[in-house]
Amino acid sequence: MFSLPVIFIRSILFNILFYGATAIACIVLIPFLLAPRRIILGITKTYLACSQFLMRYVLGITYEIRGKEYLPKKGSFLLAAKHQSAYETLKLHALFGDPTIVLKEELIKIPLFGQFLNKLDVIPINRRSKEEAIKSIVDGAQRMSKADRPIVIFPQGTRVKVNATIKEKPYKGGIVKMYAQTGLPIIPMALNTGLFWGRNGFIKKPGHVIFEFLPPIEPGLPDKKVMKALEDRLEQKSNLLAQESINKYPHLPKLQLTYESVDEEAPKET
Repeated sequence: MFSLPVIFIRSILFNILFYGATAIACIVLIPFLLAPRRIILGITKTYLACSQFLMRYVLGITYEIRGKEYLPKKGSFLLAAKHQSAYETLKLHALFGDPTIVLKEELIKIPLFGQFLNKLDVIPINRRSKEEAIKSIVDGAQRMSKADRPIVIFPQGTRVKVNATIKEKPYKGGIVKMYAQTGLPIIPMALNTGLFWGRNGFIKKPGHVIFEFLPPIEPGLPDKKVMKALEDRLEQKSNLLAQESINKYPHLPKLQLTYESVDEEAPKET
């Protein structure tokens, strides 16, 4: 359906336009760092809409949303998502309006880009210190829940390959701490983004990304049951979404997708 030379050329063109435009925007928009957060939010949504235009018409990547009925109609909630690509991070404001995101502290330190990111009021964590990371996550989640903002966290803590197992990239305990301390429901979000925009991938492949919200994990469950339910739902559904696309697009690699549930008694790192 799509030849490798065409995919390569489209990827090069996208990378030049996207990263070039991002660098220029960060410089041109420096004066807006003094503006209120709502102005920065509007600029961010405009930037992401332009990025979507490039992703659709240069890369040939489209997307759909399934399971919207599981999203709360109002108020804050915890959104626990698979993290396979930069693609999903560029869609968070389109999906949730004004989310806050749990992310590594290093991103805030990137010149200019990090300052704009910080103005959006995210939850940065120091991954080198377990105690400090837990405190940042819990304090940030409690503050954002009072502001009625969706709280996005990637429970595995980093981008993972589509066929990575949870033994290779285990889920970390931060999401459980947030759940216990805030009393908010967890909405799992499965996806298949890594097939089209891989982890640290220069080459992006055309196709149809699927984001699927799954039934909520309601407040009040024991920690171990929460983690087990989250792993089972996210891993199984993400594998099904990936297989759906692999069957549809001949240019995608034929990956071996498996999910083996780990011992729910095993301790989780943060």
